[in-house]
Amino acid sequence: MDSIQKDLLLQIADLHGVPEGAYNLRANGETQGRSSTANVDILTKTDGKSGIDIIIKPGTKKESVHIPVIISKAGLQEVVYNDFYIGDEADVVIVAGCGIHNHGGDGATSRHDGEHTFYVGKNARVKYVEKHYGDGDGNGKNVMNPTTVVHLAEGAYMEMETTQIKGVDSTKRLTKATMAAGANFIVKEKLYTHGQQTADTDFVIDMNGEGCRADVVSRSVAAENSRQNFVSTMNGNAACHGHTECDAIIMDNASVTAAPCLTANNVDAELIHEAAIGKIAGEQLIKLMTLGMTEQEAEEQIIKGFLH
Repeated sequence: MDSIQKDLLLQIADLHGVPEGAYNLRANGETQGRSSTANVDILTKTDGKSGIDIIIKPGTKKESVHIPVIISKAGLQEVVYNDFYIGDEADVVIVAGCGIHNHGGDGATSRHDGEHTFYVGKNARVKYVEKHYGDGDGNGKNVMNPTTVVHLAEGAYMEMETTQIKGVDSTKRLTKATMAAGANFIVKEKLYTHGQQTADTDFVIDMNGEGCRADVVSRSVAAENSRQNFVSTMNGNAACHGHTECDAIIMDNASVTAAPCLTANNVDAELIHEAAIGKIAGEQLIKLMTLGMTEQEAEEQIIKGFLH
């Protein structure tokens, strides 16, 4: 990898080189490295689609899987399908993400559309971390459209952390989940947009099993002329507990729309939604400026703490 690709890998996966354990590194549309372990198999798909199957054996504990994607070739556009099969009683960490460096002086668009589908077995636990990052010379566009589909079996637990760091001109982020009895689904989304960027987030959670719980929390900052649209739909089809929250800071001439939607189809479904959009409080700025910060430095510090 060259220095640009190494920087992208660091930004999206906190990696300085080849990770330990199971991994698949995709760069500019091709596999650049892959390793399986005794408990984790990574296989090229055989159904004609571009992507991989990740098969994690039942009972696997304390293992990690890294599957980062980097694009440094201006104008490259791809669609990738990755399927995860997590066995019963497994407990694993999966680190994904996409980084694009677009130096397309002619206005070329670099684009990565990724669809990840998770089949999480009974009483299995998964922590899934996904980061998106873009940079370049400012002439080309970086587009990322992640789709995440989650199927949680009885007693399964999945924690999902998604972060859009910077430099993504357009993104459509769709997450769908179905939940069986006793399953837990925790989502923590962090999103920052600026310039003319647009970001659309859509969650659809079907809570089908008795005693399942879902908690979806999105924190976002929209600056300059960017636009964000947040939609969260929770369907309580059994005795369950669901919570969805959108908390956004709006700056400059940006626009933010939040539309939480709850549907209770069972008398014992407990569903809660919260949505708050507002500017940075003046007293927060003043307090930090009295400590010697400029207004811009104070804003940056507040945003950093809000998205932490």
